[in-house]
Amino acid sequence: MTEKRLLISIIIFFSITTNSLSIEPDVFVQSTVNRASKLLAENIPKDQKIERLKLIAKETVDIRGIGFYTLGAKRKSLNIEEKKRYSELFEEYFLKSFSSRLAEYTNPEIDVKDKEKLNENYTIVKSVLKATNERPEINIDWRIYTKDPDNPLIRDLIIEGLSLARTQKEEFASVLNSNENNIIALFNVLKEFSQN
Repeated sequence: MTEKRLLISIIIFFSITTNSLSIEPDVFVQSTVNRASKLLAENIPKDQKIERLKLIAKETVDIRGIGFYTLGAKRKSLNIEEKKRYSELFEEYFLKSFSSRLAEYTNPEIDVKDKEKLNENYTIVKSVLKATNERPEINIDWRIYTKDPDNPLIRDLIIEGLSLARTQKEEFASVLNSNENNIIALFNVLKEFSQN
């Protein structure tokens, strides 16, 4: 184990066990990708990998925050019951989409390179997905929500300059625009994706 990796492991250990230290966003991202990589390298059935990836996502991703961001201005016109229903459907949709895509990788190696604190609430962590024979090197920026420094959460991934959250927001806007801004149409799209 290199000195740097040993240091990261010690920081993570103390962050988790004492709760008195806040975990740095770059350490948080590296530990998250290490957990996912280790799981993906395991010789277990794909459906088991998917279920365990969902657990990692629930711990590390601000699914609710992403959900309401991707809903755009429409969220302001929803009542409490509709917001609750949307949150439930979006979580199912997000977890299925995230875990089934990631489960295709056998051992994605991601190295954290740098971080840039935007303000008290957000830090961008820059990383690289290492090249293989099948794919080139890919730059991935992680938008980390740090309002609670003891519990950083992933709010977005920017892959080669393309924001996944913004792309999702545009897709949802398209569904709403095609259906007279009816939230039920979006509910049906989310439900159909999750059930297939």
